[in-house]
Amino acid sequence: MTSIRIGVQIAPQHAGYQQIRDTVVELEQLGVDVLFNWDHFFPLSGEPDGLHFEGWTMLGAWAEQTTRVEFGPLVTCNSYRNPDVLADMARTVDHISAHDGGRGRLIFGIGAGWFQRDYDEYGFEFGTPGTRLAALAEAMPRIEARWAKLNPPPTRDIPVMIGGGRERKTLRIVAQHADIWHSFSDIETLRRKKGILAEHAAAVGRDLSEISLSTEVRMRDTLPEAELAQLVDEGVTLFTHGISAPDLAGGIERVKRLLAWRDRL
Repeated sequence: MTSIRIGVQIAPQHAGYQQIRDTVVELEQLGVDVLFNWDHFFPLSGEPDGLHFEGWTMLGAWAEQTTRVEFGPLVTCNSYRNPDVLADMARTVDHISAHDGGRGRLIFGIGAGWFQRDYDEYGFEFGTPGTRLAALAEAMPRIEARWAKLNPPPTRDIPVMIGGGRERKTLRIVAQHADIWHSFSDIETLRRKKGILAEHAAAVGRDLSEISLSTEVRMRDTLPEAELAQLVDEGVTLFTHGISAPDLAGGIERVKRLLAWRDRL
C-alpha cells in the first residue's frame, strides 16, 4: 500500500455552509486522506467581501460529520488566539473526532500569520514577520504544555504541522516542534530547504526522518505527474490541492485525478 496521502483544502469562502458540508461528504467518500480548511476571516480570492466562515468552528462540525479522514487547519494563525485557549480548542476537536472510543483525527496546522486584513479588521497587532515568528516560537511550548495539563488529555499525540519556509526562524521552529512541515516550494528550493531543516533538526537532537514533508499541488487541466514524481523522490508524502467555490465541482474532478495517481503508485 502506498504511503502517499492526498489532502484537499476546502476554502471556507464563496459558498453556503451546506455546500461546503456536502463537499466534505463527497471527498471523504472518494477516499481523500486529509481535509483542510484555513484560518482567515475574509476571502483570499474572488470577491473580497464575499461569503466566508470561521475555521475552527467549522472544524468542530467536521469532527462530528466525518468518520475516517484526518483534518485540520492549513494553517491556523498563532496571532488570533491565546495559545493555551488554542491548545484547549484543539484538544476538544480531537475528542469530538474520536468516534466509538477511537483516537482523534485532528492535524494541528499552525503558522505565524500573514494576511494583514484579518489583523486590521479584527484588532490584532500586525507587527512584522520577525515579531510574528517570535510569537509563534513562544506559543509552541505553551501549547504543548497545556496539552499535557488538560483533563482529559488529547486522545493521541496530536500531529503538529507548521507551514512556511523562512530558513533561519521558521525551519528552526519546525525542527523543534513539528511532525509535518508544509512547504510551498518548487523542487530545487525544497531540496535546499530540506537540507537546512536537517541541520536545524540535528541542532535540537532530532533526525529529519521524524518530520514528514507536505506540499501543495497546483493544477488546472492536467496533473503534473513528472513534478509529483520528483517530489516523491525528495521524500514528500502528503500532497494537498486547494479547491474553492464557485468551482467546487471542477476542483473535485481535479482531486479525482490526484487520487488516481496515488492509487497507481
